[in-house]
Amino acid sequence: MMNDTPEYEMKLSDAQWQMLEPLLIGRAGDPGVSAKDNRRFIEALLWVVLNHAPWSKLPPQFGRSSTAYMRFRRWNECDFWRQLAGSKVGDAGLQGMLDTIVIYGDLYTSRLEQRLSRKAKKASYRATAAAAIPARTPASDESTLHWVALLGS
Repeated sequence: MMNDTPEYEMKLSDAQWQMLEPLLIGRAGDPGVSAKDNRRFIEALLWVVLNHAPWSKLPPQFGRSSTAYMRFRRWNECDFWRQLAGSKVGDAGLQGMLDTIVIYGDLYTSRLEQRLSRKAKKASYRATAAAAIPARTPASDESTLHWVALLGS
């Protein structure tokens, strides 16, 4: 059986990874949960960002897409990407990748805020609309039936 997933060319060189690795959270010895493979996660994120692809299309070589996505979300919520890009690594290519991740994180946050705003507006509209529509009573139904009977004769 042939693999349909094209081989991914790693975006981070070993030298870039050596600069980036000490700046990441989730390393062995850090408080909390240690990440299994920070490099694979960063490469997965770069694949999504540079290919403008949804997380669900993440190739299996990067692990479970839901795991990578949730990790991206957690790091994005604590503004880690901006802090990381602000550390000004000494490599222009790596800095460019980090800046691209920050832009992606900002767009993600903006879309999330828009979605939450639309949801709140819909809920508010529904509550207002429900309050504005008078409840039907049996008497009003009978009144309507009376008029229908008059029109039918």
